[in-house]
Amino acid sequence: MTSIKNLFTQIFVLALVSLTLASPAAAADEAPDVLVKRISQEILDLAKNDKEIQAGNQKRVYDMVESKILPYIDFQRMTSLAAGKSWREATPDQQQQLTKEFRTLLVFTYSGAISQIKDQRVEFKPMRSAPEDTEVEVRSQVIQSRGDPIQLNYRLAKSATGWKIYDINVLGAWLVETYKGTFSETISKSGIDGLIKTLSDKNKKLAAAPVKSTSK
Repeated sequence: MTSIKNLFTQIFVLALVSLTLASPAAAADEAPDVLVKRISQEILDLAKNDKEIQAGNQKRVYDMVESKILPYIDFQRMTSLAAGKSWREATPDQQQQLTKEFRTLLVFTYSGAISQIKDQRVEFKPMRSAPEDTEVEVRSQVIQSRGDPIQLNYRLAKSATGWKIYDINVLGAWLVETYKGTFSETISKSGIDGLIKTLSDKNKKLAAAPVKSTSK
């Protein structure tokens, strides 16, 4: 189970950080499956060949995610889906704060995992969609030197600036659903503000944690 969780974090970072390698113009013009396929291969190559990433320099990945990822990921939609019906009951300010804290949590949680990518490769399955679709699912699997292939699917929505990922599925579990149960439990006990505080406190602990350096 631990190895599966580690792989989940690796692949989620792969999905997120890989989008930083595509320019906004290129991302807007490409079909969603072509976009994900190209950038997935690019990030695999980067992770395998970047000495600082391989050495575990988490700050390098933090900086990359913070500066490059936000234009390509629909964090607000991801957060609204995870919050469920409580999202509609929240004020605009609460929605903004919750999105910010959830985004920060994902960045902290998954940034360091990219240094663990070693010999994986990704194979894509034919995409089932129509030209007029504005939401699609890109399906793939991760091939490892040991073990069975790992299912890896992406949900993307078309925006004015191109396709954006808003959910990812590893081994049949969607990221949004994984957090939805935890969010609902916290909201039922202490409301939206309680959830915001819980995420904020967790982010502060993660921010205070030591960051690996290439000098070690």
